[in-house]
Amino acid sequence: MTRQETILVVDFGAQYAQLIARRVREAGVYSEIVSHHISADELASRQPRGIILSGGPKSVYAEHAPRLDPDVYALGVPIFGICYGAQLLAHELGGSVERTGRGEYGRAVLQVAEPSLLLADLPDTQDVWMSHFDAIATAPDGCSVTATTADSPVAAFEDTKRGLYGVQFHPEVAHTAHGQAIMEQFVREACNLAGTWTPASIAEESVAAIAAQVGEDGRAICGLSGGVDSSVAAALAHRALGDRLTCVFVDTGLLRKGEAEQVVETFGRNMGAELVHVDASDKFFERLRGVSDPEQKRSIIGELFIRTFEEAASKIRDTGNASVNTAGSTASDTGSTARDASSTASNASSAASGAEFLVQGTLYPDVIESGTGHAAKIKSHHNVGGLPEDLEFELVEPLVRLFKDEVRQVGKALGLPEEIVQRQPFPGPGLAVRVIGEVTPEAVALLQEADAIVREEIMAYSAASPDHEVWQYFAVLPDVRTVGVMGDERTYAHLIVIRAVTSEDAMTADWARLPPEVLATMSSRIINEVPQVNRVAYDITSKPPGTIEWE
Repeated sequence: MTRQETILVVDFGAQYAQLIARRVREAGVYSEIVSHHISADELASRQPRGIILSGGPKSVYAEHAPRLDPDVYALGVPIFGICYGAQLLAHELGGSVERTGRGEYGRAVLQVAEPSLLLADLPDTQDVWMSHFDAIATAPDGCSVTATTADSPVAAFEDTKRGLYGVQFHPEVAHTAHGQAIMEQFVREACNLAGTWTPASIAEESVAAIAAQVGEDGRAICGLSGGVDSSVAAALAHRALGDRLTCVFVDTGLLRKGEAEQVVETFGRNMGAELVHVDASDKFFERLRGVSDPEQKRSIIGELFIRTFEEAASKIRDTGNASVNTAGSTASDTGSTARDASSTASNASSAASGAEFLVQGTLYPDVIESGTGHAAKIKSHHNVGGLPEDLEFELVEPLVRLFKDEVRQVGKALGLPEEIVQRQPFPGPGLAVRVIGEVTPEAVALLQEADAIVREEIMAYSAASPDHEVWQYFAVLPDVRTVGVMGDERTYAHLIVIRAVTSEDAMTADWARLPPEVLATMSSRIINEVPQVNRVAYDITSKPPGTIEWE
């Protein structure tokens, strides 16, 4: 990413601000969200090649309606207003916005009125998605009206000489049939950008940035959680630093079946990264004994995770001896043993001694406060989240500019295995919030087996039916027993609930319409292969009103 290839999205409180930025990035151009409080001088210092004004919930006539520094309009940078952003352009640049008394929400038919840069080569009639009450009555001075709808006399306008563009609808949402093409027209034609921001270029730039930050002689440690974010961050750091990086993997015992071993295999053996594997599962289960409240579970796991990592990191930083007799030092001090630590971290002592940098997989959405564009505190308990304010390490966050889907693409560009890159979203507390009630080693082991069957069968279904991709799927172990009959005997055993949803961004989700034969296979396998289970149910709740996770 270079300064010359940036488009800034000015956030007026829109629920879709992040989606706008993502759509620009899909066009191959780096995009960031900034607050509408930004001054023209601040904005100019960022050297954007284009500016997009987002939608928002306010009326331009509201007492505290958000405004933009009027000097921004004189910067000579192409500006694209969307919904409220378009109304603001009209209101402040000689046009008009009227309170018609009737809103326009949902699908509408757009009619192209005259040739347009934004709508070039698109159908004269097309479906768009509206969400507004006020309507633009006249376009800004010098702008031509390029499209209308039944209830919007100015559904689109533009002035290519001044670089002013506006649409009353939302091109960033999937419901607008040609929305991405419109976004790309602004990026390519209005802003004259080629779109060279690709996963490969992101990876190359990130590696260079890490190397520059850490320096030629600096050393770093990376907290591995086993998830996509920390794995890709670790891979980037390893490519930049080589044996000057040590990864610390705190195994809580709450991962899915085989994931702990997979992390060790991928980073410790296949990639050759120095890896300290701290198996603290015994201590986590001890602290969770008798706890059933989900928020208390999260609090316990988050705090213990941080403390365990801090202890391991402190040993690495201060002595460089984390790998020397690891089972008797780093891991035993947390009340457990360290599987494979001696083999995967045999040289960590020399690599990590004197480490001053901490690599973390923080993502762009984690540092956005809605409506402000300012950085928020690092999120709690994910990767190495919830870090103390007196942290003695300097943070290295190579993914802080990226969304989750971009992280996956970078992982692919780095050559990470598919099973890591395509790993599903997984809650920070792990299976503790999918075991409803008290979390015990026995309950987690049972759930791991059932969950492995669910994942195996749905992955097979998705591979055979790519048009019916399921976004997330897993098993839940409720705190109930059910009556059953198995082998002529009455049983009183566990219930397993299967959860599978379709979604684009997890903000909303619908339950996946899996074929009956897939459900039947999962049910049969779970009951026959997982001891103490005699009933399987399928969750058909959408979000809202439910959530994707149960706790």
